[in-house]
Amino acid sequence: MVIITLQRDKCIGCNYCAEFAPDYFRMSKADGKSVLLKSAEKKGFFTFKTPNPEALEPCTKAATACPVKIISVKNI
Repeated sequence: MVIITLQRDKCIGCNYCAEFAPDYFRMSKADGKSVLLKSAEKKGFFTFKTPNPEALEPCTKAATACPVKIISVKNI
């Protein structure tokens, strides 16, 4: 299970996440911040869980590239 978490409030809109993992991230046209697709929000954290192991590599690249380190990826 791959768990991706985004702390959207702190997003600066750099677009790296959408470039590295376009199947999981998009940039909002409304405010220019990252959107974690198909995620559930709880207390400012957006979380998406997938059994697809192919999510791990692109999302890890997105998390590593994020200059404000607001993306976490766990493989459990």
